[in-house]
Amino acid sequence: MKRRVVVTGLGALSPLGTSVSETWENAIAGKSGIGPITRFDAASFASRIAGEIKNFDPLQYVDKKEVRRYDNFAIYALAATQMAMEDASLTIGPDIAERVGVIIGSGMGGALTIEEEVGVLIQSGPRKISPFAIPAIIANLGSGHVSMRFGAKGPINCSVTACASGTTAIGDAYKTIAYGDAEAMIAGGVEAAVTRLGVGGFCAMRALSTSNDEPQKASRPFDKGRNGFVIAEGCGVIILEELSFALKRGARIYAEMIGYGCTSDAYHLAAPPPEHEGAGRSMRVAIKDAGLKTTDINYINAHGTSTPLNDLYEVQAIKNLFGEHAKKLMVSSTKSMTGHMLGGTGAVEAIFCIKAIQEGMIPPTINLENPDDGCDLDFVPNVARKQEINAAMSNSFGFGGVNAVVVFKKYCA
Repeated sequence: MKRRVVVTGLGALSPLGTSVSETWENAIAGKSGIGPITRFDAASFASRIAGEIKNFDPLQYVDKKEVRRYDNFAIYALAATQMAMEDASLTIGPDIAERVGVIIGSGMGGALTIEEEVGVLIQSGPRKISPFAIPAIIANLGSGHVSMRFGAKGPINCSVTACASGTTAIGDAYKTIAYGDAEAMIAGGVEAAVTRLGVGGFCAMRALSTSNDEPQKASRPFDKGRNGFVIAEGCGVIILEELSFALKRGARIYAEMIGYGCTSDAYHLAAPPPEHEGAGRSMRVAIKDAGLKTTDINYINAHGTSTPLNDLYEVQAIKNLFGEHAKKLMVSSTKSMTGHMLGGTGAVEAIFCIKAIQEGMIPPTINLENPDDGCDLDFVPNVARKQEINAAMSNSFGFGGVNAVVVFKKYCA
């Protein structure tokens, strides 16, 4: 039998803030975290805007030596995990270390380090490459550093499923606890790919918005005026625990995680199939795993990237699965405010779902002024909405055809 899994801690860094509370408050206020790129000189790039983490001091979380040796994505993972562990009041001692694991996903790992070390190789030759280059680059070192820092000796993994990485990490962590392989898991996603290669690569695909003169209006999911997504960086980490384990130590419970669905399109490298059939299947699998009916879902945090096909096909998938209930659903895309944090985005959006359940507030889809043809759901346009939520779902879809969906509900003893 599946064991009950609850959420006891949250940590986040995003373009909207350097904590969960700041990120959530700005989302509910409908603020945009998008602005001109400051990480590098982007004058020659077609897209010169991004969602950057602002006012973040890494020395609050790692020492100077680690700042030099670690890529930003690992530092973000350590920072968000520290926030989540403190929020959960969880200390991993020898008595539980082997029953606490880590899964933190990342689509691109140490993107900045790759750029820097390739530059060193070209300019100065292989003998000048840093001995810390490979540990800084590989994607599983987000999980690795967290495991070492906090003493988690249980199952460890790293989901590398592109833009679904954070969601598959949380889903896999949930299953790890539900089926008895751990009592608690540190789970989430992280990305730090606002770099020349990251931005330039997506520009080459013509995937990014070029609304450089109005950065705060550039990310506009479901709107006719959208012209691509806005790249961003961020990290979300949640602490998941088996219910009796959490109750025994007197943990505060935010919500219960009850479902996970993951499917493949088996269709195309980057484009969704017509009507997003794979996304529909992943939502259906997640709802079945949760033991719910489609009519039990109140809110969906959509993948909603602000790209034409993705937005339209996700709406079609929701309509096909939910039928008449689709008209009653609240569906918002918080990427309208954060931009697309790639491998980190699903974890931050899971936190938005958890906070929506906890506080009875739905974050809006900002910049929605003229909904595109076929985009006719209740997208909670431009203004947050007070509404009690019992069950919420978060959708994430990634290159390679991966679809991942997680479901949370209000905790009841």
